[in-house]
Amino acid sequence: MEVIRPHQHATQRASAEWFTGDVYIDAISTGPHVKLLVVHFTPGARTAWHKHPFGQTIHVTEGSGLAQSRGGRVEPIRAGDTVHFEPGEEHWHGADSANFMTHLAMQEIADDGSDAIWGDHVSDAEYLQH
Repeated sequence: MEVIRPHQHATQRASAEWFTGDVYIDAISTGPHVKLLVVHFTPGARTAWHKHPFGQTIHVTEGSGLAQSRGGRVEPIRAGDTVHFEPGEEHWHGADSANFMTHLAMQEIADDGSDAIWGDHVSDAEYLQH
């Protein structure tokens, strides 16, 4: 058994390469098999388009946001909602324009250490189509 204290993993600002806006990440577990993160989005902040080799589940713990799969509708999400993205399903998620949003992000890690394949940033036009 290992007890991991919160101060062992300091809050990190998310990379501008993969996110638009101000996003902060608290790592709960970074492997070796599963990654579990708490992701905090400021209003309007969002991920870039991305996909996961084994899929991803997010669970909204606070606030409200948006999620979309490539070619699908932008869906509102709020505290208590859980969203599952299938393996290889290209998608994005983030806060709506008026509220903060926090979610747990859970995904498996491939043998090569990868857990996400990142694509283009979500444009303002894509984000605002809801």
